Amino acid sequence: MHNLFFKGSITSFYKSGLILFFITNCISITAQEKFIILGRPTDTSITASILFEVATEYYIEYGTVSGVYSLVTNSFTNTPKTPDEIDLINLAPNTKYFYRLVYKNGGSANYNTTPEYNFQTQRAPGSSFTFTIESDEHLYDKKGIVSMYQVTLANQEADKPDFMLSLGDIFGDDHTPTTTTSADMDALHKDYRQYLGQICHSIPFYVCLGNHEGENDYYLNQNPPFNIGVWGTQWRKFYYPNPFPNAFYTGNTTVESYGINTPENYFSWTWGDALFVVLDVYRTEIAPGATPADPAKPTNWDWTLGQTQYNWMRNVLENSSAKHKFVFAHHTRGQGRGGIATATQFEWGGIDGNQYKFDQYRPGWGKPIHQVFVDTGVDVFFQGHDHLFAKEELNGVVYQEVPMPSDISYNIGYTANAGAYPNGNAMNGTGHIRVNVTPSCVKVDYVKAYMPADATIAHPNGEVAFSYTIGTCNLGVNSSKQDEIIKTYPNPANENLHIEFADTTTNRRGVLINTLGKTVLEFDSNNINTVNIPDGIYFLKLDSIKNATQKIIIKH
Repeated sequence: MHNLFFKGSITSFYKSGLILFFITNCISITAQEKFIILGRPTDTSITASILFEVATEYYIEYGTVSGVYSLVTNSFTNTPKTPDEIDLINLAPNTKYFYRLVYKNGGSANYNTTPEYNFQTQRAPGSSFTFTIESDEHLYDKKGIVSMYQVTLANQEADKPDFMLSLGDIFGDDHTPTTTTSADMDALHKDYRQYLGQICHSIPFYVCLGNHEGENDYYLNQNPPFNIGVWGTQWRKFYYPNPFPNAFYTGNTTVESYGINTPENYFSWTWGDALFVVLDVYRTEIAPGATPADPAKPTNWDWTLGQTQYNWMRNVLENSSAKHKFVFAHHTRGQGRGGIATATQFEWGGIDGNQYKFDQYRPGWGKPIHQVFVDTGVDVFFQGHDHLFAKEELNGVVYQEVPMPSDISYNIGYTANAGAYPNGNAMNGTGHIRVNVTPSCVKVDYVKAYMPADATIAHPNGEVAFSYTIGTCNLGVNSSKQDEIIKTYPNPANENLHIEFADTTTNRRGVLINTLGKTVLEFDSNNINTVNIPDGIYFLKLDSIKNATQKIIIKH
């Protein structure tokens, strides 16, 4: 890494030192639109991974006021098809920055500029912010469809999150582990830059590894370095700047061979009043001495987080005083289906059959993973793998299954795996999870995505299909302000509810949502028949061209 001194700031420039295998020119990336992926945001820095297909000279202008770029780097000249990682450092904490890339290709005499982009440095305690989560993109095996995925990405961009996470099965592909080559893994990882680049110029991106990435200990040990585990790690690090342990992030300090260095596979950080812990349930998934029937998919006690990662996780959770704690992994115990159905068993929960056997199989560890969550006050464990939305709770810990962002059928995961969530609010559909965090409240929304041909008035693209809160949250409404916009009567309602509007806006649509976050009624009329709605408290949400309003409704 070279420290370079520039006008108004210090910027360090890093070019990956990975061992490079044959690079295929399989995807043409339009540089002007999709060549920046942000990652590793901290309190005083951020990394920009910049990829041009052709020889390009470029520099970055940035500042804290939109349109005013008081800081500028020196000019860089890239190596075609090789990402440059540029660390902007000495930034101000808890600050929004605006920037643009200025570049010229080849021998051109004229510079071009990108649109203005932005990013946020670490939020201070007491701040409010938003982040988003997607999982199981699966474009590589055609379960996921590009056009559908792009709708979900656009929806996430509209949320203006500080950052986003993928919970894995994004790059693949372990379906043909003995014939997949390094060039194949290069192409699979590079492919997503053209899609993530549409929004990740302003939304830092974190990768949590899935089973189909192939980065597990079984594959890593097959004739190294000539295997999908090594190649997958090398190309992931080549294209995407995941965190490594430093003064801001903690994580895996193990230095691996073949140019991998630290694998950047599990890590933690704080942001505002929240702790984020990302686990890797695959790299050390085979317990010492285990002889699983399928070494690529160990089950029961044969599966393990590995004591090193387990101890790190406990230390991070037990020593954090954050008000909110979120843990992320592709799935509990790597394989299987379900949330709390698997969380009670083996290393995750300690139960084997109907007996507690954790101390027998994990002597000296102390307690199962789920119990660590309970004892340290984890709010939500977010997982993927099952390709649907489902929210469950066990001993005060929410187990949140994250839906696919790219399922154009809207039913792949629900049809196959809803039965694994008998105690949850399993739902079909495609989309992402949006999380709003305040010092006292966490609000989790399932934001559905629809193709234009599939969206309706009742089910528009971007609808919130399910929502819930954790903590001390003000679910009420400023009634005096709302009453200036709408009046509802009678309230409490019995058989009918009438709505009057202060303005003359038409094209209204509304939904009635129960306290579990489920939509019980959709309407586009001023008179609502409530005969068949159970007694209780509901939230009335109304959207129009001019405004969006909400009121509390009592059915009695």
